[in-house]
Amino acid sequence: MSDTPFGFGLPPEEPEDGDNGKKKGGQGGSQGPADPFGFGGGSGADNPFAALFGGMGGPGGEMNPGDLGAAFQKLGQMLSYEGGPVNWEMAKDIARQTVAQGAQDGSKDASLSPGERSAVEEAVRLADLWLDGVTSLPSGSGSVVAWSRAEWVEETLPVWKDLVNPLAERVGAAMGDVLPEEMQAMAGPLLGMMRSMGGAMFGTQIGQALGVLAGEVVGSTDIGLPLGPAGKAALLPGNVTTFGAGLGVPQEEVRLYLALREAAHQRLFAHVPWLRSHLFGAVEGYARGIKVDTTKLEDVVGQIDPQHPEELQNALQQGMFQPEDTPEQKAALARLETALALVEGWVDAVVHAAAKPHLPSADKLRETLRRRRASGGPAEQTFSTLIGLQLRPRRLRDASRLWASLTDARGLDGRDGLWEHPDMLPTAADLDDPDGFVHHEQPDFSELDKMLGEAARDRGTDLGKPGREGDDPDGTPGDGKGDGDK
Repeated sequence: MSDTPFGFGLPPEEPEDGDNGKKKGGQGGSQGPADPFGFGGGSGADNPFAALFGGMGGPGGEMNPGDLGAAFQKLGQMLSYEGGPVNWEMAKDIARQTVAQGAQDGSKDASLSPGERSAVEEAVRLADLWLDGVTSLPSGSGSVVAWSRAEWVEETLPVWKDLVNPLAERVGAAMGDVLPEEMQAMAGPLLGMMRSMGGAMFGTQIGQALGVLAGEVVGSTDIGLPLGPAGKAALLPGNVTTFGAGLGVPQEEVRLYLALREAAHQRLFAHVPWLRSHLFGAVEGYARGIKVDTTKLEDVVGQIDPQHPEELQNALQQGMFQPEDTPEQKAALARLETALALVEGWVDAVVHAAAKPHLPSADKLRETLRRRRASGGPAEQTFSTLIGLQLRPRRLRDASRLWASLTDARGLDGRDGLWEHPDMLPTAADLDDPDGFVHHEQPDFSELDKMLGEAARDRGTDLGKPGREGDDPDGTPGDGKGDGDK
């Protein structure tokens, strides 16, 4: 779990090779306390407001009157925001700015060529053909797209709103409740400013984190959650190329393997209708367990200086928001981790079965992906920054072995049929004893369906339907002559 559970930790520092990444005036190293509005040398990593105002001014960092006016205009927009706990417009703008500066490896975002888009479409279509032979779930990729990093930000932002807003609302409510009730009316303007600042700080932090993550993800399902629009399989060609660099694997194989993973996720989320709400509900359940250290927040509110809004940001980074160590909170986290392990384990098992006959580097690519997830790669770290928990399938290997064993014991239909209802899925305890789960006799649901069907036919007359042959007109068993047979 992250040291800063609510996620005000900072994403990795941006590279120094872009215009916005250079130190003003050519200076390097620490420059002391960051200027609260980013007018001086503070970088985006030091000061969230620099993401808004950085890059203004001349070579020495001086602000000309035009830049100063634009800066105060942005500040006014930030403090007048009233749209909710997170300033999402600011988040999107900063994410796109971060993408434009380039990824951590120095690569830049670029418009995609028709050839790149065509290669992605062909890879996903071929992946779906291979998956047809290893799963009973049909294709879930209604459309296939190639995204640039900026397009990934735009397409996934609605889902990030669903994930982050519940936690941000708790923080916003806490910021308004720290003052005694009789003082809240008197401090109305200050509270309004605090809420606006909080929304701006959330937006800034989220924007920076999503901008960094956009430079790492290879598709729409990297973290085990469906971040893109339903039924839309997506790959990011630029990041796919970066992922394969140094592996010694042909680029076509890398693209096909990642396409298999994306297409497998799409099948699962498309044909297991309860899965999306199950995962998102577990995230929200975790959010409900976040508590606010109101004593520390009261101290911050009492000492806040409107000229130095970064003081509130610094306080938020110092463990003000902690998960409650309660049975409910532990259960929510365990439920989420188990669900992620089952999703990623199933994808790992079916992708390996589909790739092994066709891709010589299937084993190498599988192990690379497993280590990337298990070590908490950039996607997990960034998500921890946003909502305070690491979406890491800690038991991916255990889950993958269990799904593979189920395939051997029950076949594709028996394995995939477990996704019909969450109560049928393996539990955390079953991951400890996979053989026990695999060989445990499952209820015969077909027999139950037959019994329910017969009961429905028995009540058919009550619903205006004819009863069985030989029944009385009222639908009760008899000789078919009516109540006279009594």
